[in-house]
Amino acid sequence: MAVNTVDQAVISQGLIAAAREMGVKLVRSAYSPVVREANDCSAALLDRHGNVVAQAELIPMQLGPIGATFRPCAELFPTETLVEGDFYINNDPFQGGQHLQDVFLFSPIFFEGVLVGFGATVAHHLDLGGGAPGLNPDATDVHQEGIIFPPSKYNMDHDWHGGPLERLIRANIRVPDQTIGDFNAQFAANGIGGSRVQGLCARFGETVVREAMDELLDYSERRMRAAIRALPDGIYEGEDFLDDDGITDAPLRVQARVEIKGDSVIVDYAGTCDQVKSNVNCPYASTVAAGLSCVKSVLTSPDIPFNEGSKRPIEVRAPYGSLLNPRRPAPVRARMLSAYRAYNAVMKALAPSAPDKVIAAGFDSTEIIVLSQLKADGYAIYLEILGGGYGASTHGDGCDAVDSPLSNCSNVPVEAMDMEYDYFRVEDYSLLPDSGGAGRYRGGLGFQRRYHILADDVTFATYSDRFRLAPEGLFGGADGVCASTQVLRGDQVIELPSKISFPLQKGDILVARTGGGAGYGEPGERAASDIERDLREGYMTQAAMRADAAE
Repeated sequence: MAVNTVDQAVISQGLIAAAREMGVKLVRSAYSPVVREANDCSAALLDRHGNVVAQAELIPMQLGPIGATFRPCAELFPTETLVEGDFYINNDPFQGGQHLQDVFLFSPIFFEGVLVGFGATVAHHLDLGGGAPGLNPDATDVHQEGIIFPPSKYNMDHDWHGGPLERLIRANIRVPDQTIGDFNAQFAANGIGGSRVQGLCARFGETVVREAMDELLDYSERRMRAAIRALPDGIYEGEDFLDDDGITDAPLRVQARVEIKGDSVIVDYAGTCDQVKSNVNCPYASTVAAGLSCVKSVLTSPDIPFNEGSKRPIEVRAPYGSLLNPRRPAPVRARMLSAYRAYNAVMKALAPSAPDKVIAAGFDSTEIIVLSQLKADGYAIYLEILGGGYGASTHGDGCDAVDSPLSNCSNVPVEAMDMEYDYFRVEDYSLLPDSGGAGRYRGGLGFQRRYHILADDVTFATYSDRFRLAPEGLFGGADGVCASTQVLRGDQVIELPSKISFPLQKGDILVARTGGGAGYGEPGERAASDIERDLREGYMTQAAMRADAAE
């Protein structure tokens, strides 16, 4: 039975609205600042087969390949065996998960005893055990990074609400109230999604809703294939590099080969370097998400739902044992760094065929800042995701001081940090003039935060990139400015690398400076009015203007 056009439109928008409401519920119910303030989480509605139908506009990285996270659960515990109150859980990077801190929960949605779909959420959990509070930069295998939840099925009444699974998690984490609170926020968001789908079923009938889900997937596929057909067939290549693996200074190469043929795309990362011993390895699910997100953002408009249908025309390949598809038990906590280079390599490959749709490279690095302290009553852990400058495009300057495109997190307001943490204080939060690469359109500016440490025995842990290898400009644009981290200790200036754990003392000033985005087009083509505005607003200094003019 075909769904009529009006009902299809109403149901489709109802599903999208429900996914967005799930995202709001998750954020507002969360306990930890990384979810409540930074919004490092995602929510989606899946059909009865585990295909993403609609998702909240939160973190593209977390939901791009969510079907790969769902399927191992369903293979072990078939969907037809599920009952009310059951749920799937998975965070295993080598069975469809990403890094351990992103825990996926899938709650089945029943209507009159029939399985209609699933509510799905993922949140970055502040602490999941492992070798150090919040982040263990020195991990040599995934087991040192936290608890692994293999694809599993549990029941809310039996295993949660004080049951064995909840007690197991509480016993293995450093901030149990915040972590369990965030799990409960995920369950609440799944519940609201289930309620909204049940409401649609009550209005239109369960069969009609399921068919409308199928059609929404087909609609996204048609739109995606039409966008791909508009590009010339061909094979295009791009590459980018990580600074290092945190152990040696050797750059890590990420190579992408993009083949456009008719209405389909193959992204092949053959030629990428082998996996490494540190945590910058990127699980295959994250690599798929990076490739999909880049192709989707370049080729299509935002009104096309980013669901399983939009992914059907795109195949992503990565050699097993490489940086982008590592073997177990490789550490993977910092996988976003390699994922961004996978994103950048595809963007560069698409530049010749779609110059008006691509953007120059940005800071494009998830800079994790963790400040932890063991107090008499337990651990306190601050974790934040810092962004930087976006790359410029043919349409305008890159955004200033925002999280990078795969992550899309918000900042944690300084006021929220003042309320939560007493062992540091943020004394400066400002843009960095001249950090964006020059061009007809300039790259976005990076920013800095200065943390004044107010107590002894505080540990700083971080991972980042673009400290040595700057993001490259496009079509004559200049490179962006690199990032840096320093500790000011009295008269001493301690330069820190991008991937480290470092003990801080009372009175230290931690200065984190993120990188700027690269420019697009020749700097000499920049409009005089844009230069005047940059000078007036303090985005550019007179010295930088003279240097650009000299070039």
